[in-house]
Amino acid sequence: MKTIGILTSGGDSPGMNAAIRAVTKAAAAENIRVMGIRKGYKGLLEKDMFIMTPQSVEDIYRRGGTCLGTARFKPFSDLEVVKKGAEICREAEIDGMVVIGGDGSFRGARDLTHAGIPCVGIPGTIDNDIVCSRDTLGFDSAMNIITDCVSKLRDTTETLDRCSVIEVMGAGAGWMALEGGIATGADVIIVPEIKFDFNKDVIDRLLQKKRNGQTYFIVIVAECVFFPESNSKSKKNVNLKYVNDMGIETAAKFAAKIQELTGIDSRATVLGHIQRGGAPSFHDSVLAYDMGVHAVDLLKNGHSNRVVVSQNGQITDFDIDEGLAMKKPFDEQRYRRALDINF
Repeated sequence: MKTIGILTSGGDSPGMNAAIRAVTKAAAAENIRVMGIRKGYKGLLEKDMFIMTPQSVEDIYRRGGTCLGTARFKPFSDLEVVKKGAEICREAEIDGMVVIGGDGSFRGARDLTHAGIPCVGIPGTIDNDIVCSRDTLGFDSAMNIITDCVSKLRDTTETLDRCSVIEVMGAGAGWMALEGGIATGADVIIVPEIKFDFNKDVIDRLLQKKRNGQTYFIVIVAECVFFPESNSKSKKNVNLKYVNDMGIETAAKFAAKIQELTGIDSRATVLGHIQRGGAPSFHDSVLAYDMGVHAVDLLKNGHSNRVVVSQNGQITDFDIDEGLAMKKPFDEQRYRRALDINF
């Protein structure tokens, strides 16, 4: 293993730069050259690559985003395009690849491995929807942002006796909404995996809490609850037809309906891509270091088609195909428990 290529693919997340730094430094310690590839698989096909050194990555760990840039590149699902990517790797004398991204990125890494270029994946996504890993790079950082934003919104919501409907990210999964709701003591949590009834689970709940003396309210909704049917991940969403039929298919309409039926002054806030930004948390920085070093060790020792994961407090790895085949059932018991406790 003389040269390792590294790219980031899909959505950016805090901790990607810290992982790039760890890979570059760990490789240099083994006298392995690192080739940075800009804009993911798209950049690979365009041969947009450059040599990275320990000096060039020294301070990137404290930056959000990814210094390599990223892109979603659908043509890389075509095996002929993958073969072309493998040829470009061989031309550039790249012996192995580290791919940082989500499940779509890992499918590309798997196909590239089958085309003759050994690959190792590092899970980088704020959505925490990589089934085989307890944690993904960026999730903890994004949750810290959500917690901070909800705390700030709570101040004005409490002052004005309002209801705040806060839309958080999460692609096709409700993990960010669930954990954000638990962390901030949300009164209502709406996720795509659990069916809800607007009158019973939102209106009646808020009115009962109001009768109990509560004067302000926090409602957290996963963005994917409102995803259009054209979005492939909306297949997980058991609430899509319901919110459309109810006419509450946006956070703003959700808040307006609450105000109409309860008389509680209600406002919607969409946190949006602020959740992706900023420096990584301590947890994500350390996770990035451990995963980056492990990825280099795997390639150096001749292992490929692996995804580096966090399991039971330890860094280990799975076969990419095995990892992609795993299912991550939503923790309905944890969800119900959170709502029962915060009533």
